[in-house]
Amino acid sequence: MTALATPFREGALDEAAYRALIRQQLAGGIRVLVPMGTTGEAVTMSPDERTRAIRIAVEEAAGKVPVVGGAGSNNTAEAIDAVRRAREVGADGALVVTPYYNKPPQAGLVAHYQAIARAHPGFPLVAYNVPGRTGVDLLPETVLRLCDIPEVVALKEATGSMPRVIDLVEKCGDRLTLLSGDDFTVLPFIACGGKGVISVSSNVAPRMMVDLVSSALSGDSSRALELQVRLNTLHRLLFVEPNPVPVKWALHKMGLFGPELRLPLVPMGAANAALLEAELLRLGLLAG
Repeated sequence: MTALATPFREGALDEAAYRALIRQQLAGGIRVLVPMGTTGEAVTMSPDERTRAIRIAVEEAAGKVPVVGGAGSNNTAEAIDAVRRAREVGADGALVVTPYYNKPPQAGLVAHYQAIARAHPGFPLVAYNVPGRTGVDLLPETVLRLCDIPEVVALKEATGSMPRVIDLVEKCGDRLTLLSGDDFTVLPFIACGGKGVISVSSNVAPRMMVDLVSSALSGDSSRALELQVRLNTLHRLLFVEPNPVPVKWALHKMGLFGPELRLPLVPMGAANAALLEAELLRLGLLAG
């Protein structure tokens, strides 16, 4: 599942480049498109821009793969509206991050997802736990409470902790589809009971990431380990500066995007850019 990066041109969404990226993802075998997450710079985009980006993903997917639109907010009412917008343009589900900055208690996290589910009965929700960005951790005991909400069908878990994944399986069994939020952890995450990854690296290496996940899920651990190790430096360099700065630079070098970011993000430093360019060449993702 690719957490799609978003191209900008002269301050606006570059729709042509966005469609080209999505087509590349589909050609690479990606199973689910995830527009308007962290990698998509959603927090710097207006509600209308986010809705347009999700609509484009739905149009390009054309029913071939599901689209899970990012629809999180630290304001529950705004999250409810964001999910409404994603539904209205045809998304198959919504990725809903835990409320950031507010630092709600665990009971508040449950109430947040309950309120969204009540407003959108029957619409699939993917809860998203990324405490490094949000300042709050969705604990396994709280995830167990989310299992009582039928609309919550999956969890994107981005703590990077394998004991956490095992705790989640212990408490929730197979009630939720567990998805890694870290490209670094695909193989061990799946070995601990996960079913896939919402990936940043697949923006630039979709086929290799698909092969990695498919190998891990099919039990071909030697092939999966080979790919996890082969891609490890790429994963590391795509997070050497705040996401999505490196991945957008990589897509620019690959000829897919212009170089634009939105403040407060700024362009990648020259030293890190040189390292990333060398790694893209090594992996055959750039012409030499």
